Amino acid sequence: TGFFLENVKNLKSHDKGNTFKVVEQTLENLGYFVKYKVLNSMEYGNVPQNRERIYIVGFRDQKTLERFEFPEPIKLTKSIKDVLEDEVDEKYYYNGKPLYDRIKNEVTEENCVYQWRRKYVRKNKKGVCPTLTANMGMGGHNVPIIFDGKGIRKLTPRECFRIQGFPDSYKLPNIADSALYKQVGNSVSVPVIARIAEQMMKVL
Repeated sequence: TGFFLENVKNLKSHDKGNTFKVVEQTLENLGYFVKYKVLNSMEYGNVPQNRERIYIVGFRDQKTLERFEFPEPIKLTKSIKDVLEDEVDEKYYYNGKPLYDRIKNEVTEENCVYQWRRKYVRKNKKGVCPTLTANMGMGGHNVPIIFDGKGIRKLTPRECFRIQGFPDSYKLPNIADSALYKQVGNSVSVPVIARIAEQMMKVL
């Protein structure tokens, strides 16, 4: 038997590393041998998102753990352009809304993701999306912003799910956008999870 856990990268350094020591010790006390690694979704999942997470894997059998390896990095071939929807509802555009005048001179480049930081605009230099977070659902301005050639808008929930690696066949629940943004920010990058799970299957 085995287990697979995911958490924020800071779990490792929280309380000078003591929190993680307790987690690791508890898992070992339960009879598991443990391996962990911090992986970035844009390097291990071929999704255009800068998302570092800690992944913890454990098995009852030490030999099984010794055979287990985390996946190798893969080339990022997907860009922000690849996840954008063709037809987007007007409600996602900032044109004509209060924030528009404050961001219109900064958000000018296509295929580039921006964030509104209460007082200024931050452009993502890596050409990918910054980490999607649960607090995107707490206020519209936390949702990453793009210029799509037509106007300045926030990413749609579907686009955010694509950035997490969810296929379009995944049916989004019929709930408020704010709840969808919160869910996708709380979710995992599907391709990274799948690749680690495959490595686990190999040794089991």
